[in-house]
Formats: sequence, structure tokens, C-alpha cells
Amino acid sequence: MTQDSMKAVVYHGPSKKSLDTVPVPKVQKPTDAVVRIVTTTICGTDLHILKGDVPAVTEGRILGHEGVGIIESVGDAVSNFKPGDRVLISCITSCGKCEYCKQQMYSHCEDGGWILGHLIDGTQAEYVRIPHADNSLYPIPEGADEEALVMLSDILPTGHEIGVLYGAVKPGDTVAIVGAGPVGMGALLTAQFYSPAKIIMVDLDDGRLEMAKTFGATDLINSGSGDTVAQIMAHTKDGVDVAIEAVGIPHTFDICQQIVRPGGHIANVGVHGTKVDLQIQDLWIKNITLTTGLVNTNTTPMLLKTVTSGKLQPERLISHRFSFDDFMGAYEVFGNASRENAMKVIINND
Repeated sequence: MTQDSMKAVVYHGPSKKSLDTVPVPKVQKPTDAVVRIVTTTICGTDLHILKGDVPAVTEGRILGHEGVGIIESVGDAVSNFKPGDRVLISCITSCGKCEYCKQQMYSHCEDGGWILGHLIDGTQAEYVRIPHADNSLYPIPEGADEEALVMLSDILPTGHEIGVLYGAVKPGDTVAIVGAGPVGMGALLTAQFYSPAKIIMVDLDDGRLEMAKTFGATDLINSGSGDTVAQIMAHTKDGVDVAIEAVGIPHTFDICQQIVRPGGHIANVGVHGTKVDLQIQDLWIKNITLTTGLVNTNTTPMLLKTVTSGKLQPERLISHRFSFDDFMGAYEVFGNASRENAMKVIINND
């Protein structure tokens, strides 16, 4: 590495960010790797950070937790990677040795978890330092679509693990996914591994709903066109087997509480910045299961195989592409997704 400075998206407090010149990160511990970012993206969680919903993110932090890149340098203890290797960066950092990692609860790693773009500098930069590189990076197969693989950093494992697996989707189920954003679409794509009979997609944006139909949704409901709960219930006998909340606001959480059938599951995936009302007086007698969670990325190796084989095609979620110098333009488009018909934006640093 010859350069000492780089461009990066820096958080300066709620609603404030800029593309700044900052020092290039260096290996700090023997288990670190420094990765040159080739392709990255913006997550809905980054927008939550900018709204002030994640107070642990302090001013001066480089944002981002998704991307693919090329190993620039490694610490002495890194054995799985070497400079020049092309890698997928997981949004979750895991040591692989602590009690939580041994339970595959990598999001609660005692020396990691979701730290990129949160507690340490992230991937919306020309270079990023990755702690515990051996357990937090994945080798990219020769010839793989690297833009597609960016979806494996976060949205696909999040939708799959926290929505589909926690929701216990099984053959013949009726599933409602409330929120047709990137993570909701990730849940839609991966729910189909388990052959549900019906997948109802709920959103305010007709464009996103039409996209969901091409991805396998069987029923579309615009939540701005009348009584959403009544519309969903009209598609079912007595509610849905699985309600996946993929927005993160009280209204959508409440919809899920009202549509779940006895014995069903509510899987909350959305990032909530404020409290919700739990309608326990209605739910206690219905034998429902309510789950929440932060992605562990323990299914990433499986998802990587499905993407590289062509069974799963997350590149279809990409709506816009930007150069690194136009990162602020990418934020403008992604932050106004409905107006811009944006789903997932890709930022290239070639």
C-alpha cells in the first residue's frame, strides 16, 4: 500500500455525513486484515444511523458494513487469506472462539458482532480494517458476480435468518412480508427455499410490489389503499402462519400482531428506533411465537453456494450504480427510494 490517505463517508451526527479524506487504516492486531474496497453499498441501517436511531455510532465514524474487496495486508496470525485474495466482507465480525461464537451467535461475539460502521470504521471507504479476518471474510469463487455477492454481506442472511428461519417458514405456509425493501426482498427470495403456499407482500410502493411479484410473491397489497389488515385477512382463512416485519416502525409491527393466526410466528426483522405496543392481551391466548434478532451470518456459506450456482440471483435487486466519487449522490437516491425507484444501490471503487 503506497497511499496514506483515502476517501470515506464519515458520520458527523444525526442527518450529517460527508465524503472526507481520512488516513488509510493499518493492521493493528495479528488477526486483522486490511481490505481495499472494490464494491460496496448503503443499507437501511445506515439511514437509521443518520436519523439518530443508533446512538452508539459516534461522530467521526466511517459508515458501512457491506462490501467485497481485495486483501491489501494481513496480520501475522491470519492463515486463511493473503494479499491479493478477493473476499466478501461479512457485516458481522466474529472471533470464532468465544462462548457466543461456539453457539453460532456471531452477532454477540465477545470481541466483535456488528461493529463495522457502528463501533469501528466501516466499509464505505477505499480501505477497511477487518478484525478477526479468518472468521469475518469469505473467499470469492473465481468468476463470481461480485455485485451479487455484496447482497450476502447483510440483506440476504438477515432476511433468511431473522425473517425466514426465525419465522419457521415451512411447506404450505401462508407468509406475509410487511415491507418490500431490500431486507424484505431478501426474505422473499429465501422463503421460497421452504415452499410456502402463499407469500403476501405488503408495501406502500407499487413499483416495489411489482418487483416482488417477479421475485415470487403470490399476492400484493398496497398498505396505502384502505384497511391493510382486512386486505391481508381476506387472503387467508384466519390469518397468516408467518408475519415478517421488515420496516421497523410501530405501525408495521402492529399490522403483524393483527394478522398472525393461532400457532403462528411474528418474526421482527426491522430496526426499531422507538418503542412499540405489544398487544399481549390479544396474543397470549393465540399460542404465537414472537422473535427478534440481529443477523448472525451463520448461513452465509450456504447462501454463497446458492448465489454462485445461479439458484439465487440477488443481483436483480440492484437498481442503481454509482462511482465512489458520487457516494453522496448514491445516498440521495437511496434515501429517497420511492421517488427514485431505488432498491439496492451499488458503489464501485474500481
